Amino acid sequence: MSTMALSRRGWWPWVRRAATWGFFALIAWLLVRQARTIDWGEVFDAIRALPAVALLAAGALAACSFALYSTYDLLGRYLTRHRLATGTVMGVTFISYAFNLNLGSLVGGVAFRYRLYSRLGLANETIARVLGFSMLTNWLGYLVVAGAAFLFWPMTLPPGWKIDNEGLRMLGAMLLMVALAYLVLCAVSKGRVWRVRGHAFRTPGLAMALLQLAMSCTNWSLIGGVIWFLLQGQVGYPQVLAVLLVAAVAGVVTHVPAGLGVLEAVFVALLSHEVPETQLLGALLAYRGLYYLLPLVVAVLGYLVTEARARRLRVAGR
Repeated sequence: MSTMALSRRGWWPWVRRAATWGFFALIAWLLVRQARTIDWGEVFDAIRALPAVALLAAGALAACSFALYSTYDLLGRYLTRHRLATGTVMGVTFISYAFNLNLGSLVGGVAFRYRLYSRLGLANETIARVLGFSMLTNWLGYLVVAGAAFLFWPMTLPPGWKIDNEGLRMLGAMLLMVALAYLVLCAVSKGRVWRVRGHAFRTPGLAMALLQLAMSCTNWSLIGGVIWFLLQGQVGYPQVLAVLLVAAVAGVVTHVPAGLGVLEAVFVALLSHEVPETQLLGALLAYRGLYYLLPLVVAVLGYLVTEARARRLRVAGR
């Protein structure tokens, strides 16, 4: 290996790390700058003014969403044939999802699953297959729901935006084509093994793919319903759902834990021309409380219980 190549290997990681932190600093600065322009007193007044019926309806949909998402890993159990009980699998999935929302996918979605499943006796290869299939299920539904929303109900964009409804329709059609390609693959290549970074993944059948699709589409639709109820119908449900889907991708791209500030920035950018900013932020803060913080409290308790149960199983197995 040349001296130049060795030198590049030495400085390039530092440059990449500096660029990453610089990007995060820029995002933080922009968010703080925007936050200073907001009348937070009016925002909290908007939260207090939310009707109990809207809060109860949003809370019920949030509970349904978490219950449904908690079944995702059951699909992985079916594929891998591991023997953990249904309640245990759903508990691990719930805990991981709550931490994923609040701390990011690497900490919640990945690290907590590996930690809890390995403590419960699953091998790393099995955990990887369960995790990979759960993530695939989640984003497959995203493709279909976002594709349908953009294609059939394109959102009303603020004046001056460069992309128009036709651009959104084209994007929606592309997303639906990707999802359709997955269904076709499952129909024609059932059982084929794919290897990605040393991990083997087997193509499910069409029936399983359709089940993934139904579960994930329903879940994304429920999440959109939570925000729609908190906005009290001031904006049409398809538009709220479309903005949520844009915000979800923005949160993934920026890698900000819990999409903190990113979710709010996207909603303000796309809906503040239809809903007063203080009411919009009030609804979104209520959404964070119902869908992020409250489940996190339950997940912390569940994590402690699961750790204690795993410890008892190890002691009993000695």
